[in-house]
Amino acid sequence: MQQKSILVVDDEKGIRDTLEKSLKKENYNVLLAKDGHEGLDIINHDSVDVVLTDLKMPSLDGITFLKAVKQIDPDIEVVVMTGYGTIDSAVESLKAGAYDFIQKPFKKITIMRAVRKAVEKQSLITENKYLKRKLEELYGFKNIIGQSQGIRKIIEIIQQVAPSHAAVLIQGESGTGKEVIAHAIHYSGERRQKPFIKVSCAAIPETLLEAEIFGYERGAFTGAVAQKRGRFELAHGGSLFLDEIGEVSPFIQVKLLRVLQSGEFERLGGTETLKSNVRLIAATNANLQELIAQKKFREDLYYRLNVININIPPLRERKEDIPLLVAHFTDFFCKQNKKPIKGISEGAMELLKAHYWPGNIRELENAIARAVVLTKNDVLQPEDFPIAITKKEDPRSFVEIPFGMGMEDIEKLVIRETLKRTRGDKNMAAKLLGIASRTIYRKLKNDK
Repeated sequence: MQQKSILVVDDEKGIRDTLEKSLKKENYNVLLAKDGHEGLDIINHDSVDVVLTDLKMPSLDGITFLKAVKQIDPDIEVVVMTGYGTIDSAVESLKAGAYDFIQKPFKKITIMRAVRKAVEKQSLITENKYLKRKLEELYGFKNIIGQSQGIRKIIEIIQQVAPSHAAVLIQGESGTGKEVIAHAIHYSGERRQKPFIKVSCAAIPETLLEAEIFGYERGAFTGAVAQKRGRFELAHGGSLFLDEIGEVSPFIQVKLLRVLQSGEFERLGGTETLKSNVRLIAATNANLQELIAQKKFREDLYYRLNVININIPPLRERKEDIPLLVAHFTDFFCKQNKKPIKGISEGAMELLKAHYWPGNIRELENAIARAVVLTKNDVLQPEDFPIAITKKEDPRSFVEIPFGMGMEDIEKLVIRETLKRTRGDKNMAAKLLGIASRTIYRKLKNDK
């Protein structure tokens, strides 16, 4: 762990020496200054985590010094010490940004406890900033991999819309990277320091979805033993990502429309009207205009969601991006599995380019992950990939149904076989079968 630096600012040499000795015993790096001007000079040239400063000093008093420190670096925690402690001076110090206020003479245990807590807070702030930077790196533009015209156009749209607060509708087949695009929009905009909350509308039973999105009050239904905040509340100030928005029931669509129009909603079982300031990003692999024609999706909600539209092309329509994606996933899984693979053979690359990719980028990612783990070569070869890829399987191949099989069993067979072709992707399977993904969960619920 990196040694923390403590700056002691006091015009009394005896105080400085005593604190230096005590702090060094606690393994802190100690810097000393006899007045505020010398202290500011040190802060401008050295790394300082916590400052211990006297309140009454010649030429530059403690409050003025404290304010100057916060202007230079707001993350530095300041503990104020004084022999002239009053409630007013303590309040003034805390208002100016001091972490703590300690009156002289103080016990060693008191000052060490204050320093330790200030260091812990400063470390937490530093860690949070680091994690936020990593999140921005992890979910920023660099994760949108490709050089095709379609991908370049999407990046251009994101750069334009990210600073705004407009609702965004992302459309594309399952596995094309809709969530990656949603993350990029959030972490490239003004809301990036605020929460990004996701709701998978297809994975949550319809009876629970309303409570999950809007929250509920205690006693709202059987099992609601305590109040729970919904996703709109959790995302306040940030972005709410509603994945598979086409699966939402007409009843919940009405409630979503109201939030989009007024920013107001009530928790389930509640009477208090709550306000929510969120950017709504929705995604779907369904054709919403077809659902509108079938009276399954509200046209007014569609227009509220579709302020900015991003349509992600399937992988089979941007095969020039496959080499870049393969390089990215190979590098990632090699590091994850500690395998020294140099690359991929020309023959294997040609197979990947020729494949239909019904599961899109997710299927490609899984194929690379499998190949990296199972290969015995230092270059990925055709035999390292699944048979469905090496045999160039036709994604439109048929399913054999034995004569006399019951209708319920036929449904399960077709669903299972379709899931095999989509590598277990229920959303993609549902689209191919023309049913809701929720139906797949229900049909196979008790299937062993």
